Amino acid sequence: MKIHTILFSATGGTRKVVEEIAKGIQESCNCAIYCHDFTLPKGRESIPYTTSADIAVVGTPVYAGRVPNLLLKYLQTLQGNGCMAIPIVTYGNRSFDDALLELHDILKGCNFRPVAAAAFVSQHSFSTTLAAGRPNEADLEKAYGLGREIAEKYISGRYSTLLHNTSVEDLQIPGRNSQERKYYQPKDSCGNPIDIRKVKPKTSENCNACGHCAAICPMGAIDAANPKSVPGICIKCNACIKECSQNAKYFDDPGYLYHKEDLELKYGEKNEAPKIFL
Repeated sequence: MKIHTILFSATGGTRKVVEEIAKGIQESCNCAIYCHDFTLPKGRESIPYTTSADIAVVGTPVYAGRVPNLLLKYLQTLQGNGCMAIPIVTYGNRSFDDALLELHDILKGCNFRPVAAAAFVSQHSFSTTLAAGRPNEADLEKAYGLGREIAEKYISGRYSTLLHNTSVEDLQIPGRNSQERKYYQPKDSCGNPIDIRKVKPKTSENCNACGHCAAICPMGAIDAANPKSVPGICIKCNACIKECSQNAKYFDDPGYLYHKEDLELKYGEKNEAPKIFL
């Protein structure tokens, strides 16, 4: 058996959770971990090879209550070949809405066999205060424990029938069916929809044109020759802002800023525990 970690993690939260679950499995099964990180465009040029004897921990962040739509095309190219899977989503303290069920359904459609699933809180990409420090030590202990429990079920034969049976037990993950799923719609103080899809980061005079932001942009949206230019699609992951050593990147769009502050006000006091489905 091999353990595969398949993940998108622009600012590191999803990666921490996925890797800890994989470590928990590895501790019990004594097998190798193979990482396929598709955060950057180059990672989406190939897919990992899995078999029915393997386990894959597949993680993405939640964007507007769903799996990020710009990742769907890549995710739908995965080939599970009967591999057992653990879909994992991370969300910024508001809600994971339909995202975990959506990722579960995508993996089933790619011939993976989901045997567990989980949603973990991670610091919101927009904010430095919303769910700051998450996933924390307690979260990662839960993730590791989940991996150990999955491994114990595997070793005991609890999951052995999944290797030969096409009827996979329903994990009872909350969420709407595919026809009813909608993206979370932020609104202003008057109840009018806020549309930030075309909003892009600005660059201050602090920029020294080092190009680090372009190198870590998951969409390859930033011009490496001129980092002040963002000709591509921005998904608001904030990797360029949080990783800039010069603090040169920022957002100034009023709708974006209102949405960010509204999220911090409404959900800043929540202390959500991981949601685990076995």
